[in-house]
Amino acid sequence: MKNRTKLIIGGAAAGTAMAGAAAGIGAVLAARHALQMFRSHRLRELRGQTVLITGGSRGLGLALAEEFAQFGAKIAICARDDQELARARQQLEDLGAVVCAVQCDVSKPEEVDNLISSVSRHMGKIDVLVNNAGVISVGPILSQELKDFQEAMDVMFWGTVHPTLSVLPQMLARGTGKIVNIASIGGKVSVPHLVPYGCAKFATVGFSEGLHAELKRFGVHVLTVIPGLMRTGSHLNAQFKGNHEAEFGWFAVSGTNPLASVSAKRAAEKIVNATCANRAELIISWQAKLLAGIHGVAPGLTQEVLAQVNRLLPDAAGTTEKKAGRESQSAVTRSPLTVLGKRAARRYNQVKKPA
Repeated sequence: MKNRTKLIIGGAAAGTAMAGAAAGIGAVLAARHALQMFRSHRLRELRGQTVLITGGSRGLGLALAEEFAQFGAKIAICARDDQELARARQQLEDLGAVVCAVQCDVSKPEEVDNLISSVSRHMGKIDVLVNNAGVISVGPILSQELKDFQEAMDVMFWGTVHPTLSVLPQMLARGTGKIVNIASIGGKVSVPHLVPYGCAKFATVGFSEGLHAELKRFGVHVLTVIPGLMRTGSHLNAQFKGNHEAEFGWFAVSGTNPLASVSAKRAAEKIVNATCANRAELIISWQAKLLAGIHGVAPGLTQEVLAQVNRLLPDAAGTTEKKAGRESQSAVTRSPLTVLGKRAARRYNQVKKPA
């Protein structure tokens, strides 16, 4: 009898546990389905809307253009290089997208005003502005010059301010609109050998967060995006100073390593989802979240750790000459260690092609 009672009790307990597990799994599946339905509803809102992406001819900008186009948005892109723009436009049109491509230097307000007017004239109101244009100058502070800081601020800070102020009147008049500012973890934590870049990104974060606070009451939503390392192929077009090969080596390997970086497509998916959900901030990658969190709690300790990391990075090598990544190759960057970065470069229009 005791054994039979134990079996009955044991069976009942097992049945209860299985029922609980099934209920838990069912709840997870239901929540996942509800989330997918919510996202689908949000993303359907993009159909027919006009999305303007600065720096949209390659890299993350092109990945974002493809992602927005997937949901039926009309795409406007701008960049300084007209040949890159033509290739990007063709790539997007091959996907079935409606595309407007305008050559523009976002550091120049008169060109930005022409961009906004041209896009509005050809595609109607601008519903979403993505400030994505950027430049990177990699190298120790002793190899950086005043013009490196000026260029970084012109493209990444003023290149965010100019399009925003130009498009804002039409968004305020409608009482709706979305502005997405692509910053960087470098805008939260200043990293060695990227000081001009970090300065511009810090300024961009400050501008973007202030905009969100002021514009939400008017129906204009501002998203600040803080990506960590991404595999966009941008390492080939980044500029390097000091010991060019050594600088390009550490930058290329870390930026294309799947253990430390996320794919451009995955980053674009997250950004589009966050845009539709009207989020205020998006930090991409667990590494970036961890670094931002530690710096927020212990900024002094973070700086001391980065000072030790800096000792492992190349010296200035006595030169301020600037070279693109593709001109600074070494055995390391030609090795399989950067294969994913090379693949991303081909996929997202980073590879220079003959005229």
